[in-house]
Amino acid sequence: MRRLSTIIILLALVAGVRAQTTCDSAVVLRPIASMFMAEVGHASLLDSYLTPVTYGGINVGLSFTATRATGFAPERWVRQWGFGADFSNVENQVGNNDMQSLMAEAQWSMMRRWRDVWQPGLQLMVGGMARLRGGVIYNAANSNNVVSVKAHVALGLTGMAVYHTRLWRLPVTLAYQPTLPVAGVFFSPDYDESYYEMYLGNHGGLAHFGWWGNRFDMTNLVAADLHLGGTILRLGYRNRFERSWVSNLNTHITTHTLVVGLGGDFLSVPRKTVTTPARIISSIY
Repeated sequence: MRRLSTIIILLALVAGVRAQTTCDSAVVLRPIASMFMAEVGHASLLDSYLTPVTYGGINVGLSFTATRATGFAPERWVRQWGFGADFSNVENQVGNNDMQSLMAEAQWSMMRRWRDVWQPGLQLMVGGMARLRGGVIYNAANSNNVVSVKAHVALGLTGMAVYHTRLWRLPVTLAYQPTLPVAGVFFSPDYDESYYEMYLGNHGGLAHFGWWGNRFDMTNLVAADLHLGGTILRLGYRNRFERSWVSNLNTHITTHTLVVGLGGDFLSVPRKTVTTPARIISSIY
């Protein structure tokens, strides 16, 4: 009887060790939450290098973001990268002149994640980001300089609040993401300094250390992601506040846009997962 009991205990221990080894050796799959977005809305634009008047009009944009759990500590850390471009066609208040703006940017961020904060289904992420943004503003009516060049490299903060719920039987993910550059370097000429003068060699004082004392940017995105099978439809709103004041020049760019996007969780499955247990860790959904 003792031998039988000993054999049963040994078998149970072996089974437990094998189960633990199998769990520990499970392949971790990290799908990429990708989203392609188009947006349209209103833009307000002031660039005193070109004109002291604020222009208003339409803004359109295209962007892409990809979010994925990191290879290290995938339960706790998430990284995100993306890029986009927006175009504004604005006019002055009397409607006798217009101005165009074309801007592009790329951004990379790393965020710490907390799951089920305060209540099940709510996760919060906070971290740092790096961003490169630049473009041109064109005003044909300006006699001396018709183009104002913009360039900005910055480090800052970003985060996400994500909540999973249902609209009747439809799964819905509500998300809010702010982006706030803190410090960086941006380009700006002196007051009334032409680009021809820069071409001739006047390169001093063109790069400026940017902080909240002379530059403030903030972008906010609020979205509802509707899960339609394997496809996710995003409906949202984005605003951007971009300000700089240096060398007696002011730039004010404000946009309010409606966002429509298509995306989903995309997963590449290694061959070894065919015979090896796997665990899926999603970044958002």
